[in-house]
Amino acid sequence: MKWIDYASPNSIKEAVSLLSSKNTVSRAMAGGTDLIVQLRAAPERIGNPDLVVDIKNIPELNEVTLNSKGLTLGSAVPMYKIYNDTSITNLFPALQDSTSLVGGIQIQGRASVGGNICNSAPSGDTIPTLISLNSTCKIDGPNGSRNIKAEDFCTGPGKTVLENGEILVSIHIPAPGKQSGNSYLRFIPRNEMDIAVVGVGTSISLDGDIVKSVKIALASVGPTPILVTDAEKIIGKSIEDEETLKIAGEASKNAATPITDMRGTIEFRKHLCDVLTRRTLKIAKERAGGN
Repeated sequence: MKWIDYASPNSIKEAVSLLSSKNTVSRAMAGGTDLIVQLRAAPERIGNPDLVVDIKNIPELNEVTLNSKGLTLGSAVPMYKIYNDTSITNLFPALQDSTSLVGGIQIQGRASVGGNICNSAPSGDTIPTLISLNSTCKIDGPNGSRNIKAEDFCTGPGKTVLENGEILVSIHIPAPGKQSGNSYLRFIPRNEMDIAVVGVGTSISLDGDIVKSVKIALASVGPTPILVTDAEKIIGKSIEDEETLKIAGEASKNAATPITDMRGTIEFRKHLCDVLTRRTLKIAKERAGGN
């Protein structure tokens, strides 16, 4: 490794100033579980940085606020704090589903949901959950603040909408309505420390057994996580009807654009999109009923 400078700012303004400097190539670090590996193994993929800016000590990036408007998560909040907070997981169990799957317990002690989406890996477990829960990302930078929908944040493998000097400050998830449920499932060849062959995040809102709203997102089947727009075809249909599940499963299968590699073929991954979509819908339905 080459010599890399390190800075630990205590404010967003200071972090933005460091990251936007024209004299250095810099990268922000929250948990560091991805960045440190990249610095050692393939620094050229992240621009061969001269400076690492540790944003873990900035108060706004450690915010956890749950109120009638929803949940605001600072981008540096470690995952274990999320899945161990029952006030969060009672409303957003899909966050528990996904954050408890990322790496092992040691990784979850450092890794953050904000870091997961900023790393922009197509297989990122928490990203489909954020998309399905209608999350909004707050970004600060040299030109001020802006908000981006979670489904628009990732632009390619390892690439995001973040511009020079910008950092992800927080993620806001709106409060769920009555009779709402959400779920995340993935398929992996092994039980521990593996990457999703396919991941599916689902949220629904019901009126009795009728689907009022639905949002489904996929991981590991495209260059970025995929929002299944055709899932809306099941709105107005009964969640108890197998045909409804079939329509949603087909929508996910058709939205997927996977590749064949050592971990799965195109046909296998598309089949998994169908299967996991049906399963997450069933789980979300049960959770919407209070189970």
